[in-house]
Amino acid sequence: MIAGPSGVGKGTVVRRLLARDPDRLALSVSVTTRDPRAGEIDGVHYRFVSEGGFDEMIERDELLEWAEIVGHRSGTPRAAVRELLDAGKDVILEIDVQGAEQIRDRVPDALLIFLAPPSLDELERRLRGRGTESEASIGRRLDLASREVGSASWFPHTVTNDDVDRATDEVAAIIDTSRTA
Repeated sequence: MIAGPSGVGKGTVVRRLLARDPDRLALSVSVTTRDPRAGEIDGVHYRFVSEGGFDEMIERDELLEWAEIVGHRSGTPRAAVRELLDAGKDVILEIDVQGAEQIRDRVPDALLIFLAPPSLDELERRLRGRGTESEASIGRRLDLASREVGSASWFPHTVTNDDVDRATDEVAAIIDTSRTA
């Protein structure tokens, strides 16, 4: 599980990990109630669902974890993770810190990695660079990021994403080490 604040580069690191080891790694596609961003494809980047559909998934206990993040909800479909595990894949969850806490409690043997920004100023630059967020949304995301970075000490592994190649190498090494442990 790779968690960290919005804009830290989780998606970039995960894409690079999947490209390096497509036979052994798979990404769990999260469900979300937010609208798609430009270029996002339903079922590839996220499964986009309505608020009502998300409520139904919660009621049927179909989510391994879920959280409300800056006005929308996202979660990990339990059945999809099970299918990938049954196929012999190591499953990567790319999630927020709230969801990571649930995974820590529900899946004690999960490998938990926190991806940290080099600084909150750099994180703000990355969020603004996306061009997809309002000023209010950027402010909420930065407030949340500050709390997440401050409370991430419970993660067994923290990788600072100051250079995406180095960060990907470090995360890959953590995954490889966990396979032999």
